[in-house]
Amino acid sequence: MLLLTSLLAVAVAAANVNAQSATPIYVDPLVPTGTPLVGNYTGPLRPQIHFSPPVNFMNDPNGMFVDAEGVYHLYYQYNPLEAVAGNQHWGHATSRDLYHWVNQPIALFPGNTSEGIFSGSSVVDVNNTSGLFPDQDNGVVAIYTLNTPNDQSQNLAISYDSGYTFEKYEDNPVLTIGSTQFRDPKVIWYAPTQRWVMVIAYSQEFAVGIFTSENLLNWTEASNFSYHGLLGLQWECPNMVEMPMENSTETMWVMLISINPGAPLGGSITQYAPGSFNGTHFTPVDSVARIADFGKDNYAGQFFYGIPGDQPQISIAWASNWQYTQAVPSGPLEGWRSAMSLPRINYLTNATRVGYRLVSLPYDLSPVISSEPLQSNDNLGNGTVLVDFTDLESKVIYFELNITNIPAVNASGTANFTFLSSITGESLSGGQYLFGDTPFWLDRGQLRGFDSDPFFTDKFSTNVLYDPETSAFTMSGVLDRSLFEVFLQGGEQSATITLYPEQPLDIMVLRTAGLNEGVGVSAAVWGLDSAWADYTDENGTVVGNVTTGAGSSNGSSQRMKRETVLGRSKRLY
Repeated sequence: MLLLTSLLAVAVAAANVNAQSATPIYVDPLVPTGTPLVGNYTGPLRPQIHFSPPVNFMNDPNGMFVDAEGVYHLYYQYNPLEAVAGNQHWGHATSRDLYHWVNQPIALFPGNTSEGIFSGSSVVDVNNTSGLFPDQDNGVVAIYTLNTPNDQSQNLAISYDSGYTFEKYEDNPVLTIGSTQFRDPKVIWYAPTQRWVMVIAYSQEFAVGIFTSENLLNWTEASNFSYHGLLGLQWECPNMVEMPMENSTETMWVMLISINPGAPLGGSITQYAPGSFNGTHFTPVDSVARIADFGKDNYAGQFFYGIPGDQPQISIAWASNWQYTQAVPSGPLEGWRSAMSLPRINYLTNATRVGYRLVSLPYDLSPVISSEPLQSNDNLGNGTVLVDFTDLESKVIYFELNITNIPAVNASGTANFTFLSSITGESLSGGQYLFGDTPFWLDRGQLRGFDSDPFFTDKFSTNVLYDPETSAFTMSGVLDRSLFEVFLQGGEQSATITLYPEQPLDIMVLRTAGLNEGVGVSAAVWGLDSAWADYTDENGTVVGNVTTGAGSSNGSSQRMKRETVLGRSKRLY
């Protein structure tokens, strides 16, 4: 007994010493370290070009950056043990084209059972402003919220191998105000003042704090941005991003704020405000509330660090909604819950009648798009395109519809699409009326795989004005098994919705009717390749990066070859 007591005393003393070290003392024995979790990506609900976790529950994207080798790093809120929220770690995946992802080992672990590694961001400290990287220019600093029952503080983790492994900073926290509602730091470098800038949510005070720092270690409060646009019941996950204006050499700043709960459609959504930034204060151009997505499943979007402000910015969002995310059927049926949105390029435009608007479009789809469309028609007129894709293994479809020469007055007609299941007759549909204020609608109410939840809103609509200067209307979309994203007027409006059919959707009908004489219509539908297919073994299992040695972005030699072949995206800085 005396020996056991002595051993326990030694263990406690060692734990107290380790608590002050750069590495965590608490690692759940059920959570793998140094190797990624294994997942099966062949289920009928599993998206094939949208990122989803190998297993269990994922929510907000975190810490996204592009490194000097052109590798995109995506971290995310992750519960590696259950398909419900909680037990927050930072999962990690890498890609060279934003579609073919390699699952990496978990990047950040909580220090004990009462902690959670909440949302945050990552930066590359190229000039060693922190003093933590004296012999390198690729040191990565992750800035995250450490959540405990009594506090939400801002902490650092340090990576010497370009973001693959991290050590927690020994002098954490670097910022705390003694609040349980102070979280989600997004950090950028502001060159004119040679300072780091952090935006962070005072979540229940409806304020975004702006802090500055010379070294990432010591932070000074500069200003607050508060009570703007929609309030909801809580603000989260702010972003402040410089991005270009269409048809201009000027750039503008955009403040994005995620609302949950209390979004107009219920649950969670993101709003944005264009404006200016001088290094300490963000000033919006007006007080208008602008919603980033008119669907219900686009939240907590984050922008990749490392892309200059005069280039279109690249974002990824969480494609779900807190009202029902922990009840959707992919959990019990396939063992995972939640996916990310498509990677999107973003810039600002000055839209007809409504002014500043955030344009959001899919990032270059060429790594996954087939060379020839399944169907196309450059002179559709008032007609129908029917596509049977029952033999398309991926069950992923991309379509475009372009209508031109729309009369300025007395415009008439409709443009509708329907995706059907050839087995059950379930359907997803949507369309546009080309007259008046041109309402657009979506209906996921004819799908039966998840139709009993009262918060799973089934119908959505918006109003889209066709451009009087071009007399044109455009619509495009991606169906990826259990996810659908649609883009209107070149991305001036977009919607993201999840869907859960009992059987796969495998037929598409694209139809125009009642259009004025002389109106031009072109349509095309492509099948997209699965981004996971080449990573799977004979059982459909994706193992991820199983190599040893820090800094590897690939798994086996086959995966390495594949990622090299698909590394077609240009370096953006």
